[in-house]
Amino acid sequence: MLLLIPGPVQTRAEVRAAMAQDIAPWDRDFQAVYARVRERIVGIAHGTPGVHATLPIQGAGHFVTEAALRTFVPPGGKVLIPVNGAYAQRMARLAREAGREVIAIDLPDTRGATAADILPALEADPAIGTVAFVYNETGSGIVNDVEGIGAAVRAAGRRTVLDAVSAFGALPFRLDQHPECDTLVFTSGKCLEGMPGMGFAVARIDRAEACAGHAGSWSLDLSDVLAHARRAGWGSIRFTPPVQAIAAFDVALDLYEAEGGQSARLARYRANADALYEGCAALGLRPYLEKRHQGPVIVTVHQPADPRFDLMTFVEALKRRGVLISNFYNTAAPTLRIGAIGAITPEDIRGAVKAIGATLEEMLPKAA
Repeated sequence: MLLLIPGPVQTRAEVRAAMAQDIAPWDRDFQAVYARVRERIVGIAHGTPGVHATLPIQGAGHFVTEAALRTFVPPGGKVLIPVNGAYAQRMARLAREAGREVIAIDLPDTRGATAADILPALEADPAIGTVAFVYNETGSGIVNDVEGIGAAVRAAGRRTVLDAVSAFGALPFRLDQHPECDTLVFTSGKCLEGMPGMGFAVARIDRAEACAGHAGSWSLDLSDVLAHARRAGWGSIRFTPPVQAIAAFDVALDLYEAEGGQSARLARYRANADALYEGCAALGLRPYLEKRHQGPVIVTVHQPADPRFDLMTFVEALKRRGVLISNFYNTAAPTLRIGAIGAITPEDIRGAVKAIGATLEEMLPKAA
C-alpha cells in the first residue's frame, strides 16, 4: 500500500523493523538512545547547545502544540494567530481552551501569511506578547512566511511559537537565527519519516525556565519536562513513552542523515509535489492552489463537480488499487487531499497518478 497522507507517513523497512522489540523506558541502553535523539534534534533545528533543548511530549501534534501554548503564553495572555487553514484554527482553539486570549487574523486558505498580515495587529495592541502560527498548513498545502514573520515579531520585541509539525526536517528553519522563537514543535511521524507517537518541542532553555508555572497542566508543562531532565538526566522521561517509536525514530534520523539532511529531503518532497500537482492537472483535476503558493508537503485539488462523485467511495476504490489518500478534506471548498511526504519518490507519485486516473474513469465513465 502506498500511503499518500501528510502524516503519519510511509516509512522505510528499517524504521518499521526497529519497532520489533520490547523495551523498558528506564533501561540504561534505551536512555542512551533517548538522550541521543534529543541531542540530534537540536542539531537538525540548528539550535545552540546550552541555549536550546529538546522537550518531548507523548502523543500527536496537538498535544505538543497545546503544551507550547500553555507553557510560553501566560494564563490570560494575548496570542496573535494568523488563521488561514484548519490547523491554524485548531491552534486557536487549543489556545482559547487553555485560557489564553486569541487575536485571530482571518486570511484565505489559498496563500501563505506574511509579515504584512500581522504587523497592523501588533502595532495596534502592545499587549499581544506572542505570535503563534503554523509553518506548513496541511489543510490546503500553503506555506507561511516564517522568515518574514519572524523578523517582524523580533523587531516588535514579541515572541513566537512555531507549529512546524508538518515542516520540520524538510522546510528550512534555523533556531540560532530566530532568538524571538520560544519554541518550534513537530512530531515523529512527518518529514523525518519516523513512526507516530511522539511530539517534540525544541525550545529556548531560558524561556522555558522563565515560564515555569504557566501551563496549568502537569502533563503538558514543557518547563517541567526541562526540570525533570535536569534532575534525572536527558535520557530520562517523566511518564511512560512510546519507546518503540523512539527507537525507530533514532533509525529514521540515521536515514535522514544518509540522504543528505534537510536540503536533500526538501528536494525529494518538492519533486514529489511537482509530479503530483502536474499529474493531477493532466487528469483534469483543478489544483486548489496557484503553483506559486503550492508547498512541498501536500497537494490539494478540487473534487470533480460530477454529481456521481463521492469522496469515500473514491478513496476506497483507490485503496483497492494500492494507493491510500485522506478520506476527508478541510479546505474551504471540497478537495482531494494527497500527501507528497514520506519514504516515497516521484516514480511512486507517477504510479499513484495513474491509479487516480484509472479510479476516476471507473467511477465516472464517459457516456458512449
